[in-house]
Amino acid sequence: MTDHNRELLERLWPADGQLALSAEAEHELRTEDYVMEMPQSGERITGRDKMREMQREYPAPPSIEIQRIAGAGDHFVVLARSDYGGEVFYVANIVEFSDGRVARETRIYGSPFEAPDWRAKYADPS
Repeated sequence: MTDHNRELLERLWPADGQLALSAEAEHELRTEDYVMEMPQSGERITGRDKMREMQREYPAPPSIEIQRIAGAGDHFVVLARSDYGGEVFYVANIVEFSDGRVARETRIYGSPFEAPDWRAKYADPS
């Protein structure tokens, strides 16, 4: 199941940052009782039908650069950089599977920030 779940994630968020699937195609990859939470905004979208409708109405989807996919079995974390037309957020997306479909996502967004000078001697440039 691990390979299938990783492949599904790579279909949802391809490495080239282009949205590969339509809202309808993504709908088929989610469980009926799918839940997506965004703790920072306090939003919870319950049900794959509501998620599909939200995606259809999304005014300007970001470009997404996947940085890393880590996990195994039914639990993965997708780290990405999302660019909303010049406004950049780094995303940690916790993805949970059930029966080979995405059952739950928790998306946490963070804005880039400058590292403090005092930490420079400890950090390698990225």
